[in-house]
Amino acid sequence: MKALVLSGGSGTRLRPITHTSAKQLVPVANKPVLFYGLEAIADAGIDEVGIVVGDTADEIREAVGDGSRFGVEVTYIPQEAPLGLAHAVLIAQDFLGDEDFVMYLGDNFIVGGITGLVEEFRAERPDARILLTRVPDPTSFGVAELGPDGQVVGLEEKPKEPKSDLALVGVYLFTPAVHEAVRSIEPSWRGELEITHAIQWLIDNKCDVRSTTISGYWKDTGNVTDMLEVNRSVLEAVEPLNAGTVDEESEIIGRVRIEAGARVSGSRIVGPAIIGAGSVVDDAYIGPFTSVSEDCRIVDSEIEYSILLRGSSVTGVRRVEASLIGRDAEVTPAPRNPSAHRLVLGDHSKVQISS
Repeated sequence: MKALVLSGGSGTRLRPITHTSAKQLVPVANKPVLFYGLEAIADAGIDEVGIVVGDTADEIREAVGDGSRFGVEVTYIPQEAPLGLAHAVLIAQDFLGDEDFVMYLGDNFIVGGITGLVEEFRAERPDARILLTRVPDPTSFGVAELGPDGQVVGLEEKPKEPKSDLALVGVYLFTPAVHEAVRSIEPSWRGELEITHAIQWLIDNKCDVRSTTISGYWKDTGNVTDMLEVNRSVLEAVEPLNAGTVDEESEIIGRVRIEAGARVSGSRIVGPAIIGAGSVVDDAYIGPFTSVSEDCRIVDSEIEYSILLRGSSVTGVRRVEASLIGRDAEVTPAPRNPSAHRLVLGDHSKVQISS
């Protein structure tokens, strides 16, 4: 069995972060989201992985390499444009051959991994198995309709009037039967080959399509709110560590991970939280569910329930929360006189100001 990991796409909902970084490499608890997926695949006993890449191919290649650090062998599959999930299967057929495979969206996060799902699929071997979860707003997802016996009878992509609240999770398991399906469908109104259409083709052609409804934790980390929520979930299980330097005036409470070379002085850190390698925390408060990446500076400031990317700094700011701060970004107080806000913002930025 092989794995196909999708790491193309432009990440429009995470702009401006994704103007300069692949969305799959935005860190959760100081580790790129994509890495959690690769680890889950390796844990399931799959060691051949094809990664579909687009405009951010170079960055993905640099981060993942040959896959040996995850215990897998990686083959990179270029996709000329984000033309749909079924298109990714289409262009990966040479890599996939006649083997069963799991397709994993590189910006999705599933607590507990996929080992049980893969083992069940190997044992039963339906033509396809999809993962579903109940969501409050199904209009943003592919949605499944189940029959009285629990069989999948229909799928819709982002329907205006959903027939259920069961959304497709970004993990799919297929036999080679799906290859005929992706060759047989036409592009949708979005100009994409939709995987929902391919699975519907399997259903219409009397193939065995089954579903598993998961009640555990799943997130599509496509926006800031979901990134922060996944970060919170991962930090719940962080193991305490102090590999840095903490002075006697500092107070460390709860599960806090301080990585090598980090320096904490005159500060209070309440876990769960991570302070990345080489970062400096001075005369500051770091609250729960905060991930500070490597080489950051937090001085005379308060920050909570946030993610700081590499090289960012927060200095002299009273309170920051529920924020995602990009690489090498600087956050400082505005001058008191004149009383005005001075902003330098990139495209698609969002700012909330307390007057």
